[in-house]
Formats: sequence, C-alpha cells, structure tokens
Amino acid sequence: MKITLLNPLEVKEEIILDNKDKLEEMGHEFDYYDSLAKDDDEIIERLKDSDIAIITNKPLSANVIDNCQNLEMIDVAFTGVDHVDLDAVKKNGITLLNASGYSDDSVAELVIGLIIAVMRKFNENKENIFEDTNNSLMGETLKGKKIGIIGTGNIGIKLIELLKVFGCDILAYSRTEKEDVKAMGVSYVDLDTLLKESDVVSLHIPNNNETKGFLGKDELDKMKDNAILINCARGPVVDNDYLAKLLNEDKLRAGIDVFDMEPPLPKDYSLRNAKNVILTNHVAFYTKEAMENRAKIVFDNIYKYLDGNVINEIKL
Repeated sequence: MKITLLNPLEVKEEIILDNKDKLEEMGHEFDYYDSLAKDDDEIIERLKDSDIAIITNKPLSANVIDNCQNLEMIDVAFTGVDHVDLDAVKKNGITLLNASGYSDDSVAELVIGLIIAVMRKFNENKENIFEDTNNSLMGETLKGKKIGIIGTGNIGIKLIELLKVFGCDILAYSRTEKEDVKAMGVSYVDLDTLLKESDVVSLHIPNNNETKGFLGKDELDKMKDNAILINCARGPVVDNDYLAKLLNEDKLRAGIDVFDMEPPLPKDYSLRNAKNVILTNHVAFYTKEAMENRAKIVFDNIYKYLDGNVINEIKL
C-alpha cells in the first residue's frame, strides 16, 4: 500500500523516519511532506495515488476525497473530525480513524490555566504594568469553587482529576452518566441546574449537528452573574455573538480557545472585541508531549489497520 503523511506531525524527524523504515520493511510505500499544501489541487497531487492518508487538523474537502480514488483509509491526527467532509468519506466507503486521547492532559491543563487567568485577571494585570489604568487587581481562588463540566469523556475526566486537587466541587452533565465519575465524588445534574449553580462552566463536547449552538441565548442567560465560561472544545457549540454581548455587559467572564472559524480572527469578530475574556489561539492540544503522543497513536492506527485489527474508527 502507499501511505502518505499529508501534513507535518511536528515531531522529531527521526520518529517519522523510524516508522517509514518499518513500513517499507513491511513492503509498503511511505511518503511524507514537511510543509502544508497550499490548496486542494496540491493536496490531490500529494494523495492521488495513496491508499492511506495521514492528515492533521487542516480541512479535507469532498473535492479532494472524490479525486483520490485509491483512498481506503484516512488517519486523522486529531481528536475531532469535523474538518473532514464526512459525507464524501461515507460515499466513497473510506475508513476514518482518529487520534482520540492524544491531548487529554494538554487540554485539561489549559482549562485550568484559563480559569486561573480569568480569576486572577491576567489581562488587567498586564495593562496595569504599563499604564495607570486603575483596574482592580483583586482576584479569586479556585479552591472551593463549584465547577460544571459539560461532557465527561476522556478530557472531562482528566479535568475533574485536576480540579479535585484544587479542592473544587464538581457538577457534571452528560448524555451518559459514568459510574467511575460518580466514584470521584462528582454529582451528575441536569443542564439547567449545572448552569445556574456553577461558578465556572467548562465545555467538553464535540461539534456536530446535535451540539451546534448547544449553549445559546437561553442557556447562557441561566448562568450565574459573573460566572466564567471556558471553551476549549469547539467554537460553534456556543452562540458566541450572544456570549460577547453578556461579556460586554459584565454579566459573564470567559476563557476561550476555540472560535467559529480558525484564527486569525476577523477584526469584526465579536469575541475579539469583547470585554472580560481571555483568548488563546486554539492551542489547548498543542504541546510537545501531545504531538509525540499523537504521532504514536497515528502510526499505531496504521499498523493495526494493516494487521486487520482496526482501532479508533469513527462510525459514520
């Protein structure tokens, strides 16, 4: 089979070369690129003869998928797959795998960082260093706060473990309640209760047809005054225009890593110009350790697939 790494995995080249040698010893062809393709035409050129494609978090369109007739498996070096045209994947009978779990620690740690950054007023602190702005710098402690976790998958659970160390009380909402989460002292509640009672709400759900706009006007209005919303999941699961309105009215605070589009954000994007928010550049997943972990998962996906033992498959 011909296997192509479409985009850089951002790990040491020796990791790529070691796997290249192993795959070629198994009788397969392996190509890799150390730069991003400029457009669909260049992606098609790279993948046109490939049986297996390894991609990252850059869009893969129906145009590309339909024009790469040899493709039988797409190995996504990312957790979410909403940047891939899933209808085209299904229509062409392609197996789709992901790298679930590679950045659980990284994302959970950034959530903690954003909560503390908002509570300890990092933005205001920076302003006061350089100008006499008269900002109040009195912050809050994380200890003793009630944190609402929406979605208790791998990342949600990892976050709960960290928050417990800080001495937080945890509420959770999820379609599926897990006994191991309850055993951690977490109370599952309905969404309204979580929104009304939590000092901080952190989102850990995917972006799909069911979750788009999951936190809309009605839900955001139920949050406590001055509560904090953290979104390191997916931008479109929140009505970000309405969130910006509440931020500007001093009703909510927020730490946001994901948006309705990938950065750079347009100048008129509502969250870019909002008060009471700390923004990061979609970097929750992006640590050295996470990149190495995802490379291992991605290549393990391929070895298992070639062995007839598919893991991490996304059911369409």
